[in-house]
Amino acid sequence: MRRRSRRDQDLIPFDPEIEVAARRRSREAKRWKQEAAVMAQEDNRVLQDYALQQASGITSSIVSPTVEANNFELNPALISFVERDQFGGYPSENPNARLRKFLVKCDTIELNGVSADAIRLRLVPFSLRDRASD
Repeated sequence: MRRRSRRDQDLIPFDPEIEVAARRRSREAKRWKQEAAVMAQEDNRVLQDYALQQASGITSSIVSPTVEANNFELNPALISFVERDQFGGYPSENPNARLRKFLVKCDTIELNGVSADAIRLRLVPFSLRDRASD
């Protein structure tokens, strides 16, 4: 058996504050685990229960103006044209550039009795995806 020298014992001095902090963290961790266990028992929902099904009845914040024209509908080709360059709302995307492109696309169509705003507001949902559509 090897004996420790006095020099080995003096390498790390005892610090009572570190011990107190370690004990406090241990107690907090135990308390958090207990609280999590209680919450898990109270909330027995499955992942599917957190889906957007509960969001029924929510309407869009975009309100389209009424259109006086008879038989007004958006051309599917125009919708497809707008959907090709959707905005996702990510930091790498420039929202101002996307908005300019969107307005240029919307200005390619003109219908009697239908305002440009009515066309634009009806096309906005088709121009958004991911975070931006949420």
